[in-house]
Formats: sequence, structure tokens, C-alpha cells
Amino acid sequence: MSKRRPRRAAVTGIGVVAPNGTSTETFWKSTREGISVLDRVTREGCEHLPLKVAGEVRNFDPPSAVEERYLVQTDRFTHFAMAAADQALDDARLDRPATDAAPFSVGVVTAAGSGGGEFGQRELQQLWSKGSRFVGPYQSIAWFYAASTGQISIRRGFKGPCGVIASDEAGGLDAVAHAAWAVRRGTDVMVTGATEAPLAPYSMVCQLGYPELSTVADPDRAYRPFTAAACGFVPAEGGAMLVVEAEDTARERGAPVRAYLAGHTATFTGASRWEESRAGLAEAIRGALEEAGCAPEEIDVVFADALGTPAADRAEALAITDALGAHGGRVPVTAPKTAVGRGNGAAAVLDVAAAVLAMEHGVIPPTPNVHDVCHDLDLVTARARAAEPRTALVLSRGLMGSNSALVLRLGPGDTS
Repeated sequence: MSKRRPRRAAVTGIGVVAPNGTSTETFWKSTREGISVLDRVTREGCEHLPLKVAGEVRNFDPPSAVEERYLVQTDRFTHFAMAAADQALDDARLDRPATDAAPFSVGVVTAAGSGGGEFGQRELQQLWSKGSRFVGPYQSIAWFYAASTGQISIRRGFKGPCGVIASDEAGGLDAVAHAAWAVRRGTDVMVTGATEAPLAPYSMVCQLGYPELSTVADPDRAYRPFTAAACGFVPAEGGAMLVVEAEDTARERGAPVRAYLAGHTATFTGASRWEESRAGLAEAIRGALEEAGCAPEEIDVVFADALGTPAADRAEALAITDALGAHGGRVPVTAPKTAVGRGNGAAAVLDVAAAVLAMEHGVIPPTPNVHDVCHDLDLVTARARAAEPRTALVLSRGLMGSNSALVLRLGPGDTS
């Protein structure tokens, strides 16, 4: 009796709500053209804080994207998630009749690093200023890391396996990998990704304790990884959601298989131990390559973590060459997040979206605001580079020590 062939996990839908675009199309256009949208923080209550520059989502209207009954229950980070999930499901051609007919075949897994800080701050201010009777009942759930997973599944009636990943900034990649694992284990469809909203005053104050945070006031100089002028990272809000499903399920529906989630590995090396992260990230890369059955020279582009501090950047550059050998110094590397900021766990999912789009369009997006690279990397700067990438490596590290690597392979496209 022959063994059943393992299911391949495919990306069939992408949805984006980001500082540089509130749809996949606008996000990709800005990313490809290297348009930086980093700017001075405009959120009320943040004027006196030393953090001056961030990537804000400024063209997003929650009431037009989310029903009122869900808006009042949820924080801004979940509004982003629900809107991006709708986009991804539409992109994957998964309409409500199809998912309603088989609700247990669809699951949800998201990652969150910041939670619902804006909602929580507002309700606590009500408590302090007016008393407990003025605190809304949704305070108990809206701030919670799992809120986006819960609300997406409730709103769309998904009853398959659901979860939330809390592994720091690397959580976005880990959530996508968890979705791929669920598909290989038998779930037909997983909605996955990460969105963040860490720019409310309370959330921003919490970040001020990170020595890696940039407090430079010039948007063009605040986030410049892999340069001698690297001074830390700039925070951001927004994120992306993906539809990940079994290849055979997609083919049966005639939906395009945009990319395959080929391999992933996660490691842990400890908070802010950037020298040690070299070995941890290199091990993650090797593990992802092994799971994908991918040789180092097959990697066509690397989407870097790009933290933006000298020690962390050096560790990442060395990890790439440690894991990829001589190819590590030749493979094109990019960090498009320098245009929008580093949105906690959502940053890497935006990189996954950009990697899929880069492979589809035959172009590697640039790393905005970065000019004089001081590491042995072929960093794509200034403008996009024409190429034919078919295999991409996406990297992510967390401030608390998580490392994650994901290998993507280009899909066959439209299967109809």
C-alpha cells in the first residue's frame, strides 16, 4: 500500500493594510517603487515622547471595513486584521457560500506582539477618571493577543483549528509556518498573518525601554540598517493576512497557487544577545532550507530582518553567509520595511507578501533610505532590481531572542 503524498501548503490569497497602502495593490506599488512613508508621529498624546518617527496607517477608515458591532468590541490592531483577512479571502476566491458549507475546514492563526493598547488605555482612563461603571465589557478581550484570531473566526464562522502565536517579532513568520503545518496535517484552509497597532501613547511608552528603538527625529535618517549610521528601528502599525491552503484544494477550486510555504525553522538565543543571534539565525536558515529540500544556491533573494543596530545587523549579515556559504555574499538582499517601519510581528508577514509579489512580478524591491552599506551583503538599494526570483528566504528576529526563517517557492500561478 503506497503512502499518501504529503499535502503542499500554498499561499492563495494576500491582504494588506500597511502605512504605504491599504490594499495589496497599493502596498506593492509603493514597495516596488521604494516610496518611504516614515514621518513624524501624529497620534494624540504622543507629542511629548522622545519617539518622533513611525510608520502610521493614515488612509484607513474602520467603519467602512468592519461592521459596527465588531468595531465596538475590538482594538485598532484587530480592525486591521479583519480588513486584511477580507482582502485575502477575496483574493483567494473563497466566498461565504463556500466557507459556510464547510466551516470546520477553515482555521485561523495570527501573531501579535503589541496587543490592543489603544483600547486598553482608553478603558483604563475611563476607570481612573470616572469609575468602574464606565468601563466597557469588551475591555476583558479587546486588548488580548488572541483577539484578532477570535474575531476573524467568529465574524466569518470559521470553526477549524484556531490559535495565536506569541513569539515576539518573529511571531508573524511562526504563525504562517503554523498555518502551513495545520494544512499539511489535514485542514483545508488557514487564514494567517499578523497586524499590529503599537502607536497609542501607552504602547509607545512601553517601547521606550528598548535600547534598539530609534529616537532620531529625521524620517530619512531614523531607520538605516546595514549602514554605519544605523541607530535603531522605527516602529509601525498595520500588517498582512494570508490564505494558506492545501494545493489540491486550491486546484479543485481553480484558484491560483501563488507560492508554496516550503520550509521553516525557529530558534531562540535570548533577549538582545545579538552576537549570539548570529548562530541562532544561521541555524534557523539551515533548518528551513533542509525542510524545503533547498540548496543554499537556490535562494534567489533574502528579505532581511534588518533591525538597524550595528551589532544586530552585523550578526544577521554573518548569519546569512554562515548558512548560505559563498552564495550569501552574492544573493540579493532587501529590507523594504525601511520604508514603513518595523511593525512587531506584522513586519515579517509584510515581507512574506512582498516576497510572493516580487517572485510573481520578476523584480526585487529596494531598501529605502539606505545608501552606504557597510556589510558584505548585496543589498538592493535606491531602486528595484529586475530579476527572476523563484525561491525567497524571509528572516525575522525578536527583541526578546526569537529567530525565524521561512523559505518560499514560486507557485505555478493560475490553475484554472
